[in-house]
Amino acid sequence: MKHENTHPIKAFVVGIDSNYHNKTLATKDSLNELKDLAHTAGIEVVSIFSQKQKQPVRGTYLGKGKVDEIKMLIPINNIQCVLIDDELTPAQSKFLEESFNVKVIDRTALILDIFAQRAQTYEAKLQVELAQLSYLLPRLTRLWTHLSRLGGGIGTRGPGETQLEVDKRQLSTKVNYIKTKLKKIQKDRDLRRSKRRQLPTIKGALVGYTNAGKSTLMNRLTKSAVLAENKLFATLDPTSRKLNLKQSEQIILTDTVGFIQKLPTLLVKAFYSTLEEVTDADFLLHVVDVSHPCFDEFIQTSTQIISDLQASQKPILYIFNKWDCVKNPNTIKNKIAIYQPHICISTKYDTTLDSFESALEDLLAPFKKTLTFFIPYKRMDIINLFHQFGNVESVSYDEEVTIKVTINEILAEKIIASLYKN
Repeated sequence: MKHENTHPIKAFVVGIDSNYHNKTLATKDSLNELKDLAHTAGIEVVSIFSQKQKQPVRGTYLGKGKVDEIKMLIPINNIQCVLIDDELTPAQSKFLEESFNVKVIDRTALILDIFAQRAQTYEAKLQVELAQLSYLLPRLTRLWTHLSRLGGGIGTRGPGETQLEVDKRQLSTKVNYIKTKLKKIQKDRDLRRSKRRQLPTIKGALVGYTNAGKSTLMNRLTKSAVLAENKLFATLDPTSRKLNLKQSEQIILTDTVGFIQKLPTLLVKAFYSTLEEVTDADFLLHVVDVSHPCFDEFIQTSTQIISDLQASQKPILYIFNKWDCVKNPNTIKNKIAIYQPHICISTKYDTTLDSFESALEDLLAPFKKTLTFFIPYKRMDIINLFHQFGNVESVSYDEEVTIKVTINEILAEKIIASLYKN
C-alpha cells in the first residue's frame, strides 16, 4: 500500500460511535489505533471522523449527512483513500467508493496489507495470501459490476458475470492449493514440536497487545536481534531463543504476534500457527505498555485471546513495560495491583533486568519439587538427565534404579515421558 515515491498516501479515518458500554475499546481510542495502523502501512492520516449512531447503516455504513460532509472535504484535502474502522460488507464498500470516488479500505483490509508487508517466512506469506483470498472471494461481485452492464441481451450472459465465475473458480482453486500446502507445513511443525516436547526444556511465550515492547524485551533477555520497531505488528513470525537464568534451568522464550482490537477472524485462523506457540508454552509473559492510556483495555483484549486459545490456566507474569513514560506512577501502581504477579520495568532504558529474573524465578519456584522415580537400567540416559537438570538427593540400585531428585516438575514430566514413547 506504500507509494514507491516519497509522498505518502493521504487518508481520512472514519468510524461509528455506537456508545455501547460493553465495548472494550472506546471509539476515540479505536480510531486512534486505526491511525497508528495507517502509519504502520505508510499512510498519512489527515483527519478523523466519527458518527454517533447505534450501529452502521446496513447498506451505506454512514448516514447521508456524514457521507456528504466527507465527500466535500476529500478534494479539498487531496485525499486518496478513506479508512473505515470496521469490516465493511461488499454493499457498504461499493456505496462508499462510489460516493467518495476514492479507494475505501476497511480495517480488515488494512491489517491484511500490513501483514502482507511484514510476513517473512514462506509459511507466513502463505497464511497472509490465504487470508487475503478468503477476504476477496465474497467481494468479487463488486469488482465486476461495472462490466455486467455490457451484456444482458435475451439468451446471453454478461461478460462481467462470466468473468466473475471464472475468477471465483480460479480463486477457489488457489485457496484449496494454499490450504493443502499449509496442512503439510502444519504436519511438519507438529512433528518438530513433538520432538521438542521430549527435550527437557521449559518454554515461555511473550504475549500481549501489539507494540507493547515484547521484541525489545526478547532482545534484552536473550541478546538476540528480533526486529523491534515502534510500529504495530513489527513481529509476525514466532521467534524462539534460549534464556539462561542464574539460579534455574535453561528456558526457551518465544516472541509471538501482537494482539489487537477487532483482529480479523480470517487472521486469527490464518495465524493460529503463530498463536499455537502460546498453547504449547509452559508459562506466559504478558507484556503491557503501561504508559498507554488504554492499557487496561489492552489487557482485557489480550486476556480474552489467551482464554480463547485455552491458555489462561498457565502461570502468567505481567510485565508492565515503558515505566519510564508513566506520568502518575502512584495512581498506576494502585490500578495494576490486581494483576499478580507483576513487575514494572523499562526494557529500553533499564540498565539491568534483575527484577524480571527474580520475578520469573518466583513464578517457576512452586514447580520445583522433590520427587522419586523408578528407572529401568536400560534407560541410564534418563538418570543422566536428572543429574543434568535437577539436584539428585539419592540413588539406589535394586531391581530398578530408584532416584530421588529435586527438580522443576515441568522438566521432570518431560524427562520421564521418554519412558513411554512408542
